[in-house]
Amino acid sequence: MTHPSSPLPTPIVPTLLGDLPAASARRAPESPALRAGARTLNYGELVGLLQRFAGGLLGLGLGAGDRVAVYLPKTIENVTACFGTATAGAVFVPVNPVLKGAQVGHIVRDSGARVLVTAAGRLKAVAAALADCKDLTAIVLTDDPAGAEGPAGVPVHRWQDIVGNAGDTPGHRRIDADLAAIFYTSGSTGAPKGVMLSHRNLVAGAISVASYLENRPDDRILAILPLSFDAGFSQLTTGFLSGACVTLLDYFLAGDAVKTIATHGITGITGVPPLWGQLADANWPAGSTDSVRYIATTGGVMPPTLLKKLRQVFPNARPYLMYGLTEAFRSTYLPPDEADRRPESIGKAIPNAEILVLREDGTPCTPGEPGELVHRGALVSLGYWNAPELTAKRFKPIPGHVTQGGQPELAVWSGDTVVKDEDGYLYFRGRRDEMIKSSGYRISPTEVEDLVLQSGLAAEVVAVGLPDARLGQTVGVIAVPASKTAGMTPEDRTAALLAHCKEAMPLYMVPGRIEWRDALPRNPNGKYDRVALRDELAAGAKA
Repeated sequence: MTHPSSPLPTPIVPTLLGDLPAASARRAPESPALRAGARTLNYGELVGLLQRFAGGLLGLGLGAGDRVAVYLPKTIENVTACFGTATAGAVFVPVNPVLKGAQVGHIVRDSGARVLVTAAGRLKAVAAALADCKDLTAIVLTDDPAGAEGPAGVPVHRWQDIVGNAGDTPGHRRIDADLAAIFYTSGSTGAPKGVMLSHRNLVAGAISVASYLENRPDDRILAILPLSFDAGFSQLTTGFLSGACVTLLDYFLAGDAVKTIATHGITGITGVPPLWGQLADANWPAGSTDSVRYIATTGGVMPPTLLKKLRQVFPNARPYLMYGLTEAFRSTYLPPDEADRRPESIGKAIPNAEILVLREDGTPCTPGEPGELVHRGALVSLGYWNAPELTAKRFKPIPGHVTQGGQPELAVWSGDTVVKDEDGYLYFRGRRDEMIKSSGYRISPTEVEDLVLQSGLAAEVVAVGLPDARLGQTVGVIAVPASKTAGMTPEDRTAALLAHCKEAMPLYMVPGRIEWRDALPRNPNGKYDRVALRDELAAGAKA
């Protein structure tokens, strides 16, 4: 068992998430591991803090595999809560800090979280949404809890008490196949779904990504993506595996990023295209980017013109164009030497993964033939939490592939359409479902529609993704007004709906365009004709 005060030796090859920082602490305990603002922890300090937090959770009676939701900005406490939960033998559930009460309540409730780690102001904002989270038995606040109250009967604990009063209770024994985390991501319908990631998924992902990025102990990695985003969390796992220092940058502003990169000599940055667009247009003092040796992008195709501009801003950096999905953490990357020849390609499979392009019957597509991207290997997640039917639709066998004992091997069928060229390089062509992809986020159109209907301003609504040069896509809403709005002008109705959306939704989900109709077109099956509506709005935007 893992022991908070006296851990067992770390394996030479890491198998559990906690092995990543622990191994680096054994090699170089004084090396910087994690930086946030003026605070820096070395590896010895970080591992000690993780062990104390794990002990504190166990003191609350946390069982093996119990879930701990973490709803915090990008702070040292956030990282500690996630890795410390895994160290205790429990399961962490990172919650995007930009989410509002309804979304936070859904994640805490759906995951069955027993503990919520957050801050007093955040608790106040979401307390009402936690009222029916029946599994919640404790709340841990990282700041002053004075006056903060959770749901009735749920005690509130101070962070300092949790990490300061850790006992010697041994951690729960875990193996690499055990569940380590649940990352929530929007599905094609309904509320966000929890993707279950094992210790093996997270560690194998760290080893794979760190190998092609060539991460090393002298790297200084800038974490600017949300830690609830698989690519954002990957900055921690690859950094800790390689013994590098990870610098947390919360609430991204281009000016702050410029200062941080120059001050700390950042060597590696991973972002999404909209973020890269802001960095490309920032004011960079001479020499401020000389330390950056790689830039990486995910969450959408990098426009060639933007890539060209970034290579001028970061003259010493090698560009890595990547593709991934939460269900398999990371899938492909384009080697930097191919960036000029194939700037629109998402590359080939990452190490320790195989990426196939298959027809619906599971047979392989020929070069140039569109098919579904299918990922097999150690990074394929355990499926969706509490959603066996959805898991069965997305996680399916590939004909001819079997595992030990002759059982079919499950792969993740991405829902993305790609083509492969004669040299084996992949090109993204679109999604088979109706998901909206904006600023690196996957947005469920039905979730947007449900929240719009809650306003009472619309009787019917359809949400679609519209092309956007900066964001990839923006959310478009077409609605039939509710009868109670008969006296309102379209402009007043739109303003009222936008105000509701900004209150009920995270910013990336708020519609960028709203239009009103007397009726919505339907296809022969009686369903809304989303394609026609999307094309109509897109054409109107170009006019």
